[in-house]
Amino acid sequence: MINRLPSALLLIWLFAVIAGRVFGLHGNNIDLEFILAKPSLHHWFGADDLGRDILARILCGVEISFTVAVFVTLITMTVGVFIGLLAGFYGGKVDRILMQITDIFLAFPGILLAIAFAAVLGPGMINLMIALCITGWVSYARLTRGQTLSLRNRQHVQAAESLGASVTHILLKHILPLMGSILIVEATYSLASIMIAEASLSFLGLGIQAPNASWGAMLRDGVRYMLVAPHYVLIVGLSLMSLVLAINLLGDQLRDKLDVRTSFDK
Repeated sequence: MINRLPSALLLIWLFAVIAGRVFGLHGNNIDLEFILAKPSLHHWFGADDLGRDILARILCGVEISFTVAVFVTLITMTVGVFIGLLAGFYGGKVDRILMQITDIFLAFPGILLAIAFAAVLGPGMINLMIALCITGWVSYARLTRGQTLSLRNRQHVQAAESLGASVTHILLKHILPLMGSILIVEATYSLASIMIAEASLSFLGLGIQAPNASWGAMLRDGVRYMLVAPHYVLIVGLSLMSLVLAINLLGDQLRDKLDVRTSFDK
C-alpha cells in the first residue's frame, strides 16, 4: 500500500489538472460575494481574499510550479553533468578549477543565493528560473565528477581510448550511460526541492507575480487571514506538502529499484 502511495498521489494531481482544463476552471475570476468563503459545494476548497476559487488557483499553481521545476531541472542537470564529466575525465588543473568554482557556490546556502539573484534580476517567472538555474547545477556537478572518476579507469573506457575513440564518444557512450540511474534519482529529488524553492521565492514576492497563481504567493496572502479563514493556508500548504511528498517517495522507490545491491538482496 505504501509503495503505491506516490504513484496514486501523482495520478490524482494529474487527473485534477486535466479535469480543471476540461471543465474550464479559471483561477483569476473575482467574485466579491465569496470573499474568504469556506469550503462549500460552490467552492470546494473555499475562496481567497478576492473571492477567487482556491481549487482553481491551486490547479493553476501546480502547472506553473511543475513547469518551472522541470525546466530548471533539465537545465541544471545538463550544465552540472557537463562540468562534472569534464572535471572527472581530464583531472589536473581542469578538475581543480571547476571544483573550486563549485566549492564557491557550495559555500553559500542555495536558497540564499537564489534569493540574492532573484532580487537582482527582479521578480518574474523567467528571472526566477534563471536564479534557480544559477544555483542548482552544483549537486549534479559533484555527483557526476565522482562517478566519472570511478568509471575513468574501467577496462572498457581504456579500450575505447586505445582504439582512438574521441573524448566526446567516450563520455557519451561509455561513461554517461553508466550513471544514468543515479542522475534520474537525483533529478527526482531536484524536482521536489525546486518546487519548494519556487514557492519560497514567490512567498517573498520574488517569484511568480499576480495575476498568475503561485502556491508561495497564496500562502503569503493567506497568512494574513489565518484567524478568520484558516482553511486558505491549510489547504494550500497541504497541497504543496502532498505533491512534494509524492515526488520524494517516488525518488526513494526509484533509488531502491535501481540500486544493484538492493536488487541482489531481494
